[in-house]
Amino acid sequence: MIATVTLNASIDKLYVVDKLDPGKVSRVRQVEDGAGGKGLNVARVVGLLGERAIATGLSGGHAGARFAELAAAQGLNIDFVGCEGETRACINVRDLETGRNTEFLEPGPTLGAYTLERFYRKFQKLMDGCEVVTISGSLPRGAPVDYYQRLIYLAKSLSKTVILDSSGEALFEGIRARPTLIKPNLEELSWLTGTEIRDLDQALGPAGKLREQGVGMVAVSLGAKGVLVVTADGAYEGIPPTIEVVNTVGCGDSMVAGFAVGLKRGLDIMETIRLAVAASSANAMSLETGHFEESDYNELI
Repeated sequence: MIATVTLNASIDKLYVVDKLDPGKVSRVRQVEDGAGGKGLNVARVVGLLGERAIATGLSGGHAGARFAELAAAQGLNIDFVGCEGETRACINVRDLETGRNTEFLEPGPTLGAYTLERFYRKFQKLMDGCEVVTISGSLPRGAPVDYYQRLIYLAKSLSKTVILDSSGEALFEGIRARPTLIKPNLEELSWLTGTEIRDLDQALGPAGKLREQGVGMVAVSLGAKGVLVVTADGAYEGIPPTIEVVNTVGCGDSMVAGFAVGLKRGLDIMETIRLAVAASSANAMSLETGHFEESDYNELI
């Protein structure tokens, strides 16, 4: 089993418009609602890759009840802890004329110490049936910056494989707990190392330094160019084929799911990277976030 953590979950709303013209009324052609958050996307793709996943996190209020309904409708196995306030909404506006997506992300509720401790206990219980844990996204308001660090220390003490996909102080503090894998992009790697990094060649040295600090593997997301993975045995580049991109939202989460599945199955690093890049690329070919068509994935793999 693979557990995915989403502390700042959301109801994701997709608005499809002919043209997004700021300052003017936009008529929405299509609306889609889904249970959102990076860990939910990871869980969906883990399922598509043939492994069982359980998604956990925090949700609250009437929006939290709607979130649970949407998750169930999508066939997700969830075990969330209730929290104060309302689960946030995240809106993705897709402009058909330009092909661009514009996102509006609500901050979400502010959590108290009691809620965070309840989740910590839930997380501890879920570790009994899981081999791999992914921790994704931003920390909710009210959570200390080292909260992910606490979760990683706990999971590592129980000999679990841990993937951390976050940013800012949450990522910086999480690295101190030595997760199995982190997945920064070039901007996040620049921030972490205090070095301006623009391409793969510039990323190689800084990624290696992070690995020397105790991170098992550093997977640097390169967007359409794929991923650079630095391990104890060397550095590897995963290069995706040329595809027709439909939707890039969720590609990073799909890559995390691929890494999680590869690590759970004990695949060698090159097979794991191949799986992760194929899953990410297949997601880019689908209109739905955290989803791919089996035929697309099989062709890519």
